[in-house]
Amino acid sequence: MLSRKSGGKGTLEVDSLFFGIVFGLAAGLSPGPLITLVVSETIKNGRKEGVEVAISPLISEPPIILLVLVLLSNSAGNSVVMAMISLVGACYLSYLGLSNLRAKVKESEDHLEKANSLLKGIATNFLNPNAYMFWLTIGGPRVLEGARVNISAALFFILGFYMMLVGSKITVAVVVGKSKAFVESRYYVHIIQALGIVLIVFALIYVREALELIGILGE
Repeated sequence: MLSRKSGGKGTLEVDSLFFGIVFGLAAGLSPGPLITLVVSETIKNGRKEGVEVAISPLISEPPIILLVLVLLSNSAGNSVVMAMISLVGACYLSYLGLSNLRAKVKESEDHLEKANSLLKGIATNFLNPNAYMFWLTIGGPRVLEGARVNISAALFFILGFYMMLVGSKITVAVVVGKSKAFVESRYYVHIIQALGIVLIVFALIYVREALELIGILGE
């Protein structure tokens, strides 16, 4: 959420783009069903199939975003509801951050059937509760808050998020296509763990903003 005052249109857009990039990178590289599918399809069927899985959120998530924005727009004026959403978002970010910190080197299983990688990615992401949780507690409120100030801020957040979400997964597919060893190395794990720390920091920011919304802390 954007409870702090912006220094201007340009500052708000830069902030939105920055948050989108951070969350997109964290979501793109964090362990989960979709990144596992990217790696597995690349190993079994080649780089092209992995890239198809990587771009699947661009198809599967717009309906999720629209649904969440409709639900949130009806409660956007209620500070208590928005504070609760912020706290749930903080808990979710903490969970993701701690999960990242516990990441270990792990070999990807190779058990998927050939072809239809794009459809597999769409189905996997559409049925993934993490996508709904993210847009309900983090992405959706930020998009609505940015749009109330300037629609470009909301668009910059979405641009930054998907640029890094899809871009990082495509990068993983390319790297795995060339060297499976990197994804199974301690360097990849260290990147995931560092992103876990970043997510926990953002969780604390969300707790602060929730307290500001209900008047416990002054803005």
